[in-house]
Amino acid sequence: MLITHAILATWDDRRRILPDHALLIRDGVIAEIGPSDALEARCPAEERLDARGRWAFPGQIVAHTHFYGAFARGMAIPGPAPKVFPEILRRLWWPLDQALDEEAVRLSAEVMLVDAIRNGATTLFDHHASPNALAGSLDVIAEAVRRAGVRAVLAYEVTDRYGKASARESIAENVRFAQAVKQESDYNTPAQRLAATFGLHASLSLDDDTLDAAREACPPGVGFHIHVAEHESDEDDSLARTGLRAVDRLAKHGILGERTIVAHAVHVDAREMALLAESGTWVTHQPRSNMNNAVGTARVEEMLRMGIRVGLGTDGFPSAMWEEARFAYFVHKLAHRDPRRMDGNTVMRLLVENNRALANLYFPAARLGVLEPGAAADIILADFHPHTPVTPDNLPWHLIFGAYERMITTTIVAGEVLMRDRQLLTLDEARIAAEARAKAPQVWEAYRRVLGAA
Repeated sequence: MLITHAILATWDDRRRILPDHALLIRDGVIAEIGPSDALEARCPAEERLDARGRWAFPGQIVAHTHFYGAFARGMAIPGPAPKVFPEILRRLWWPLDQALDEEAVRLSAEVMLVDAIRNGATTLFDHHASPNALAGSLDVIAEAVRRAGVRAVLAYEVTDRYGKASARESIAENVRFAQAVKQESDYNTPAQRLAATFGLHASLSLDDDTLDAAREACPPGVGFHIHVAEHESDEDDSLARTGLRAVDRLAKHGILGERTIVAHAVHVDAREMALLAESGTWVTHQPRSNMNNAVGTARVEEMLRMGIRVGLGTDGFPSAMWEEARFAYFVHKLAHRDPRRMDGNTVMRLLVENNRALANLYFPAARLGVLEPGAAADIILADFHPHTPVTPDNLPWHLIFGAYERMITTTIVAGEVLMRDRQLLTLDEARIAAEARAKAPQVWEAYRRVLGAA
């Protein structure tokens, strides 16, 4: 396929902006980039996709999300509103994950994948929980991912809050899926759609023996994906249990490492940050979720200065990564009452450079997050028409103040067009929405029963 007449934002080291350029795609990879007229003349027989002056960007990468939370939208929590994050867990998320059956798991994934494609998110790191539909749940999600055509790194949340038998089953689900992914025919090729991490909930819901069992069971080359210090309660619980702070405890049990993802890290202290840096552990920042849960603002700039690799996720919010970047840009200024904090280049370091590096750990043959020859053809087109000049230096601020997901018209993964001119091609959005609306009352009723029994 030949994509012609696009303005390319390459997001390579030079942040090149190439007007009226074309991308030649072969076998899911960008084979060549050049001026549109030159490539059209040399490749007259190629299938054409005329961008008509739209901007082309690399597909967006979501470093931490939760497909399973889809049915929370519009759902009322009975009684007074929760006032602290532990109450939100106990009264919303933990009863909701127990309310999911296999059909709800499938529909949750499909709803969130429709959202991802519409928002130009082509690679997502999902963290799943459905204790009453546990065995094989990652296969259910994986099948939805295959149909959608995006790339996803899946994990099941191990926790002790539903007992030791459930924790052991959760460990087995992670191991089984990680091993199955390696048998996929496209594994470690540019067309690879699935990868695995080993999911853990958080220190506050994991006993020492479960952490050790997870560490022993984790297959080689697979990192952990765990929430850490999203709220002070995670630190308080770890100190009460062990006398160690949460990151110190995870380090003791061998959970940290160069392929491990720590979500949030809002309340880690300086020594914990040093441990994260020394171990090469990844941190993901989710400003919209942190604001919604009123848990605080992570010390992202300090982490970056210490050498921690910090990426950007959504925590189950819509996969609108330009919007997530915008919130990251604003919330740190507000939290510190300093407009100099978290400048545009720092935000793009999270959104573009670090998310790309994390994704490429799990899809090493694909070369994600950049438009250049040899990179995966994961591309989005956007009706982005700035009214002032765009340069490599000011592009971050143009995106923060002027790029919106409603502008995205086309989403492509490994050369496969998933959405063209805002029409989804791989998923039936109307069917999925209708089935989800029909299923939601059952999920909500099951949620209320669980909450009432708690």
